Amino acid sequence: MSAAEPEAPAPAAHPEPEPGPAPVRRWRVLVTAVVVLALLLGGVLTLMAMARLKDTPAARNRALTDAPATSRVADDIGDALTRVLSYSPGSTDATRRTARELLAGKAARQYAELFGQVEKKAAAQRLTLTTHVVRAGVIRLTAGRAELLVFLDQVAQRKGERPATTAAQLSVRAELRGGRWRITGITSR
Repeated sequence: MSAAEPEAPAPAAHPEPEPGPAPVRRWRVLVTAVVVLALLLGGVLTLMAMARLKDTPAARNRALTDAPATSRVADDIGDALTRVLSYSPGSTDATRRTARELLAGKAARQYAELFGQVEKKAAAQRLTLTTHVVRAGVIRLTAGRAELLVFLDQVAQRKGERPATTAAQLSVRAELRGGRWRITGITSR
């Protein structure tokens, strides 16, 4: 080494970090963590909102969500009403037996009381009543209960007279018992 040549600096005991990559890397990790947490929170909130939507009265009403079950109850109740509200002077016993199969609870008690009076008059007046369900709409439906609004036409005919048609509306409650829908309440509207 010559006197004119400057001496090379001695290596530093601790090298200084390069100014660019480490802070950028930390920043990326922090941003990624925040984004992941935000997505997780958003997912949890979305799942909670979906659970609340599934638990609304409208979502529990199968009449709005289960077309086959709704159709079945409407058909079964329509058929039951046609059968228990139709009779002729010679068929009142059969109609009474059918009502015992298709009605229950308050509806069965009301029917028995009213049909006793009708039965006496049907033979004396030679009255035939034929009921046609025009439309049965299911208002509420659960796995075992149903509420319906039923529109029907009834044609009454006495022997030797012209038939008279009357329209009627009924609110009907029914319960599924032993795999069969039975009418438990009938209210004239």
